[in-house]
Amino acid sequence: MQLPLSEQEILRQKKVDKLRSLGINPYPSASFFANTTVAKTISIYQEDSTKKQEVILAGRIMSRRIMGAASFIEIQDHTGKVQLYIHRDSLCPGENKTFYNEIFKKLLDIGDIVGIQGYTFTTKTGVLAIHTTTLKLLSKAIKPLPSVKEVKSAANKNETFYSFSDPDQRYRQRYVDLILNQHVRDTFQKRTKLIKSIRKQFDEAGYLEVETPILQPLYGGAHARPFKTHHNTLDMPLYLRIANELYLKRLIVGGFPGVYEFAKNFRNEGMSRFHNPEFTVVELYVAYRDYQWMMSFVENLIKQVALDIHRTTQVQVGEHVIDFGKPWQRFTILGAIKHYTGVDIAHMNKQELRLLAHKLHVAVDKKADRVKIIDALFGHVCEPKMIQPTFITDYPIEISPLAKQHHDNPELVERFEVICNGKEICNAFSELNDPVEQRKRFESQHRLAIQGDQEAMLLDEDFLRSLSYGMAPTAGIGIGIDRLAMIMTNQSSIQEVILFPQMRKEKKI
Repeated sequence: MQLPLSEQEILRQKKVDKLRSLGINPYPSASFFANTTVAKTISIYQEDSTKKQEVILAGRIMSRRIMGAASFIEIQDHTGKVQLYIHRDSLCPGENKTFYNEIFKKLLDIGDIVGIQGYTFTTKTGVLAIHTTTLKLLSKAIKPLPSVKEVKSAANKNETFYSFSDPDQRYRQRYVDLILNQHVRDTFQKRTKLIKSIRKQFDEAGYLEVETPILQPLYGGAHARPFKTHHNTLDMPLYLRIANELYLKRLIVGGFPGVYEFAKNFRNEGMSRFHNPEFTVVELYVAYRDYQWMMSFVENLIKQVALDIHRTTQVQVGEHVIDFGKPWQRFTILGAIKHYTGVDIAHMNKQELRLLAHKLHVAVDKKADRVKIIDALFGHVCEPKMIQPTFITDYPIEISPLAKQHHDNPELVERFEVICNGKEICNAFSELNDPVEQRKRFESQHRLAIQGDQEAMLLDEDFLRSLSYGMAPTAGIGIGIDRLAMIMTNQSSIQEVILFPQMRKEKKI
């Protein structure tokens, strides 16, 4: 149901009608080709302010100072803002001044998109402006932008702020957020640089980018609750993937030496500033490699990502400076718990671990076994203290059903996670390629599911069949793009790095 128009919207709709009555289409279909951007125009001006630039620009009107025969407006494109000087005689060189007097002054508004042509000059106040000789309306805005507030900065300069800072509004109306907040546009440009950097490094290493199914007959590759749907034609249930791991391993079986995929995954779980039910990961699988090799690879990979985005390995995140250039610290999971608690838990039984958890104020489920308690201790006591990138290795076999048994200790697996800024950003294994052992692990997961574990993995017969044809020794990793983007853009909430995060249903007023 359409909401009633506000007084401003009614007035702007009347302006649309007036424009049409004057023979001006407020939404023309013809292309408009700009020959530069605001940022390039400013850059050339800063190099030589005496150099006259003939420019053609398109952008949104962000402010207006309408006077008599001359006015100033500010337009914004995707690179920044610039001031336009509009003089009646330049815009309307003949006797007919209707366009300036009636259309420009009375029928255009903040938010409208225009195309202009003109030349650069320096105003009497010593700032760049574009003397505009041609102006064309490209799109009329019906809804006004949020109100503008002018405040004095510490340098006694006027600074503009928009009353659009509520996170709920910003995430729902990301289009307005992007119009008003340059730093938001910068965040998502950096996110794109991050993805490009990873893709470039994978491509240069010779790995093949692939696509695997999002709708899957069986979900697998992670511990998570899925979203379920139904295919009408096939009359069968399908699941939105929780991970793409098992399909990518099938491709290693098929003979590709290295494959990767940037994937949208979906997990029917809680939401927080670190979790969104739809999220992005990149997974990479490389044949004839193990988790030790993968540790070196990912350390260099993320170091280069930081350099590509910031031109330094040091990244400001909140009150901390994270340095991806230094050698990353390494702990086993048990070693990390000993380091941060002072307690060696290697030989503790379940009851002893439960008492330690209680002492450290770590809540654990009454049904939790020894391994789950270890995992809870690490997650609550150690992980938040790991600000610099840190490798955590050698996890218990019970919580890593897809990883290869450790070469020295059969109770552990060859697995690592990267913890940075207090959260996991990577998870990697020497991949289990023994089909008999993998079946045993799946059956163990099935027993957990029967006992009520809603995140237990399903037994995937086709994946086991693929392993039976032989999979080369393989190293695999999943990197959380959203969490890595949070770090690389200095954001404390995952919603700040996802253009359209999942939201509760909007309340209608």
